[in-house]
Amino acid sequence: MASEFEAAFSIAQDIIASMPGYLGHELQKCIEQDHHYMLLVKWRTVADHEIGFRQSAQYQEWRKLLHHFYDPFPTVLHYQTVSGTQGEAAS
Repeated sequence: MASEFEAAFSIAQDIIASMPGYLGHELQKCIEQDHHYMLLVKWRTVADHEIGFRQSAQYQEWRKLLHHFYDPFPTVLHYQTVSGTQGEAAS
């Protein structure tokens, strides 16, 4: 069902991208296990995700599009940047 999931996600990503506090996202597909994905969504604050998105009408549409693909339901955690680079190699 990978192609069906990716098609549904292509629609769902417009929902999340329209939310206040949304800063960007990446959907990555595992090379070794092609039915595994990792979604990284960058939010301005945890509240933008937990309250602004998760408690919105738009989240209900997100759920309809994607939640039936999850088995088990994914673990959702929040992280903050400690170090790293964006895009270009550091010199």
